Amino acid sequence: MSADESVSASVSLNPGGLAGFVSRILYATGHRMFRILYAVVWRCTVHGREHVPAAGPVLLACNHASFADPPLVGSSLDRPLYFMAKEELFRIPLFGAVLRGVHAFPVRRSRGDVGAFRTAQRLLAAGGALILFPEGRRRRDGVLGPPKAGVGWLAIQSGAPVVPVYVHNTHRMARFPSVAVRFGPPLAVNPGEPADAFAQRVMAAIAGLQETVKHGREN
Repeated sequence: MSADESVSASVSLNPGGLAGFVSRILYATGHRMFRILYAVVWRCTVHGREHVPAAGPVLLACNHASFADPPLVGSSLDRPLYFMAKEELFRIPLFGAVLRGVHAFPVRRSRGDVGAFRTAQRLLAAGGALILFPEGRRRRDGVLGPPKAGVGWLAIQSGAPVVPVYVHNTHRMARFPSVAVRFGPPLAVNPGEPADAFAQRVMAAIAGLQETVKHGREN
């Protein structure tokens, strides 16, 4: 079995045995802890949860400004989320095991990681919810960056709807600002639409959510 296949085989929506039990406990504990933490310390507000399907495959395409983004989005929803994290983090003793327990799987960012995308496809095919960061890396200044085509490619290959997500002020977490999460209406790939064009459309939707949050136009 190749390294890519090994990674893919290690991720499952419903793992059994002791590993599955520990994973469920870790995720449930982290979910509750982070939801309370963000609400109390960072006065988090969440809007648009109704746009996220309660079941079935879905891609959540979010801007990325902080390590806090995955748990912030994950704790904002009641259904479990999966996400990619850079492979270097999984090499840290104990922390790597915790990451796997809270539904993360490694991705090599230096080149196209076929194994990670196969894992993502498999999770979506099984009806999972996956958070993806179209920009490909953190934007520590909070300014939205150009998207990579990966979100478009995955949407085309999986057929899953893509829900744009904007997280506000996470690049300033150390200053304890109010943070916000806003989910937008799901997007679907048009027939024949190229992956990069769809990625641009997703990023434009995220930018629209940013404007809504900044100007306080909440539904």
